[in-house]
Amino acid sequence: MAIAGYLAIFFTLQSIVLAHLIDIPAGKKECFFEDLHKQDKMTVTYQVGGGGHLDIDFWLADPDGGLLGKQVKQSTGTLSITAEKNGRFEYCFSNQMSAIADKIVSFNVHGIIYVGDDDVVAPIEREIRELAHGLTAVKDEQEYIVVREKTHRNTAESTNDRVKWWSILQAIVLFAVVGWQVYYLKSFFEVKRVI
Repeated sequence: MAIAGYLAIFFTLQSIVLAHLIDIPAGKKECFFEDLHKQDKMTVTYQVGGGGHLDIDFWLADPDGGLLGKQVKQSTGTLSITAEKNGRFEYCFSNQMSAIADKIVSFNVHGIIYVGDDDVVAPIEREIRELAHGLTAVKDEQEYIVVREKTHRNTAESTNDRVKWWSILQAIVLFAVVGWQVYYLKSFFEVKRVI
């Protein structure tokens, strides 16, 4: 019964998954934090979905302010860490390099919080943890792909709309020019009588 209790606690606390969509104004940054314990794992995956050149600066810092990873002017990215100490880990998205365009960023934060010590965990429990972590990673990746597909579909539909209206405008201009040419050429062949 003790193993079942540990498994129940493990599955409820094993994985933290947060999906966010934020708007970052031009010249600003947005920072978030996660409280982690030693040996906890955390992965941040992000994608810029709208605004400007679709790039953003991203960094992750430990509780002492030490930089654990930084990505500059990227449209998508992933950064994974294993906590070396207890504390509040901060991650930031910065749009400070842009003076005009606001950016829309979608990101997932997921990780593993270890309930027990791996030295006393049975091999089957360890395998169950790895399998649960793998399933969570697949689920997160699918959610990320759905958001990405939606963004690309919206872009394609917008482009198709612009092409349609541009084609209609070209057709109107073409018929206007043809009409003017017919009228102008017709005036050359009119017979003018002087009385």
